[in-house]
Amino acid sequence: MIRETAIKLFESKKVRSVWDSEKETWFFSIVDVVEVLTDSPNPRKYWSVLKTRLKKEGSQLTTICSQLKLKAADGKYYFSDVADTEQLLRLIQSIPSPRAEPFKRWLARVGYERLEEIENPELAAQRMRELYRAKGYSDEWIEKRVRGIAIRDELTNEWEKRGVKEQREYSILTAEISRATFGMTPTEYKEFKGLEKQRDNLRDHMTDLELIFTMLGEASTTEIARNRDAQRYEENQDAAVEGGTVAGNARKDLELKSGKRVSTRENFKEIPEAKKKKIGLKKNDNY
Repeated sequence: MIRETAIKLFESKKVRSVWDSEKETWFFSIVDVVEVLTDSPNPRKYWSVLKTRLKKEGSQLTTICSQLKLKAADGKYYFSDVADTEQLLRLIQSIPSPRAEPFKRWLARVGYERLEEIENPELAAQRMRELYRAKGYSDEWIEKRVRGIAIRDELTNEWEKRGVKEQREYSILTAEISRATFGMTPTEYKEFKGLEKQRDNLRDHMTDLELIFTMLGEASTTEIARNRDAQRYEENQDAAVEGGTVAGNARKDLELKSGKRVSTRENFKEIPEAKKKKIGLKKNDNY
């Protein structure tokens, strides 16, 4: 079963979500939904008490809800109660809240938008552009970021076809590409930029050139893996190192001729106003 995790926003509150591609439905964190509807200072306890009450009343809702691993505030993943849209609508009936009707409409919109994106992937890209634009990124930077996502997807699809296991091996291969390209793994790069390891997305804090060389490393890896028909982890690891080396050599050549290092400590939250136009990013302290 292939799942995709995401954070959905309802009135600026986060709702952790998981997309089940086989069932074509979203599963939502019940605790997060309870917090949205009740503003409870302890939504986990509220759900525990409500769950006990529903069991006593003979409700089947608590037995049909699933548990999936969701990312917590400490950056780790824990099993949490989740429910699909139909189950949430039944749950909402048990929680007196003035936000019930707006939340129902929000649920319907989330589901509808996802189905639209499956039918037309261009919609997903357009919504992504709107989200980055709202955060303060320039259009030039956004186009590179979107292109980079497409190149990354092409690479991971290639890995999947070639017998590379997801998650752990993907992370190791990505680190190999990054090390060969920039001399740093993604974790080391985050430390270099002063970012939080779990919360911040490294690529959202890259400059134009950093994104370009990231794309070159991953596109080169894809091309090498295809041409060699690399199979399984070991052969794809060799392709990752060589693909990253292509980008790393290009980076070193540019640095030699320009006299300026490509990797920079600047990040989206801390870029000085005087430099934001030069590197294609706009400052937004609320991000």
